[in-house]
Amino acid sequence: MDKKPKTSPDPIDFDRIRDWVFDLDNTLYPHHVNLFAQIDRNMTTYVQELLQLEPEEARVLQKRYYHEHGTTLQGLMLHYGIDPDSFLERAHAIDYSALLPNPELGEAIKALPGRKFIFTNGSVPHAEAAARALGILDHFDDIFDIVAADYVPKPAGATYDKFASLHRVDTRNAAMFEDLPRNLQVPKTLGMRTVLLVPRNLDTVLMERWEKLSDEDDHIDYVTDDLAGFLGGLRTS
Repeated sequence: MDKKPKTSPDPIDFDRIRDWVFDLDNTLYPHHVNLFAQIDRNMTTYVQELLQLEPEEARVLQKRYYHEHGTTLQGLMLHYGIDPDSFLERAHAIDYSALLPNPELGEAIKALPGRKFIFTNGSVPHAEAAARALGILDHFDDIFDIVAADYVPKPAGATYDKFASLHRVDTRNAAMFEDLPRNLQVPKTLGMRTVLLVPRNLDTVLMERWEKLSDEDDHIDYVTDDLAGFLGGLRTS
């Protein structure tokens, strides 16, 4: 990595930003909440039932599709032609009670100048439920989900292009917040400011190698484990 990402926000780096784009899972809420574990189990069960596999076999295949295609859904659509809406409904049938209102985050997002978007490989109902539980839903202008992306997930370049075209986003005046390094590669090439959300106590969290920041990830401008604090640090007045 030619340059290490910054950890403290410099307001000057964000003074031209007018479109703020946030991933959902493990970004708008912290990794330790582990809400995605419920979705993960639901997807494994779906694969197990669909293909009549043993649980461990289903999990291995699910993870392989996630890694190779960006989402388990995309892999299942390509290889088995499944109904995506049925899959999404099953995957997101979860308990959101682990998410508590986060007034600090809400105020920080509300204070940002310009528009705010959720850009997720999940569904709109899932994003709405999670953001509502956090008390931040009303601060967003729109949600761009996997359905709007024609089921082609991040990190596909065409999906970012579709998002930017649909909402007329000047990517040179936009910032993106994500928890997966690979999902920030295209935004960086488009001229966006890139911020990676990492778990607190990163060394103790079990993650796959490709999910972690590496020395090759020179497309990431900032790294933080505190989204509310980071956004609050951008206030110059």
